[in-house]
Amino acid sequence: MADENKILTLFTTRMRQMILQYQEVKKENAELLTRVDAREKEVEELKKKLEQAQKDYNSLKMARMIEVSDGDIDSAKKRLATLIREVNRCITLLCEK
Repeated sequence: MADENKILTLFTTRMRQMILQYQEVKKENAELLTRVDAREKEVEELKKKLEQAQKDYNSLKMARMIEVSDGDIDSAKKRLATLIREVNRCITLLCEK
C-alpha cells in the first residue's frame, strides 16, 4: 500500500509540474504572439514610409526635370513640351480603351 501511495504522490507531483509548465509555455506563447503582431504593424508602417519616400523621390526627380534656370529656358520649354505630348498620348490611349 505504501508503494501505491508513493507512486500516486509522484504521479500527482509530475502532473502539477506539467500543468505549471503548460501555463508558463502558454503565457510565453501569448507574449510572443503579441510581439509578432507589433512587428507586423511596424513592418506595415515602414512599407508605407518607403512607398511615400519613393513617391517623393519621383516627384523631386520630375521637378528637377522641369526646373527652369535663366540660361536653360529653351531646353526646359522643349522638355516640358515633350512631357505634355507624352501625357496627351497617354490620355489618347486611355480614351481609346
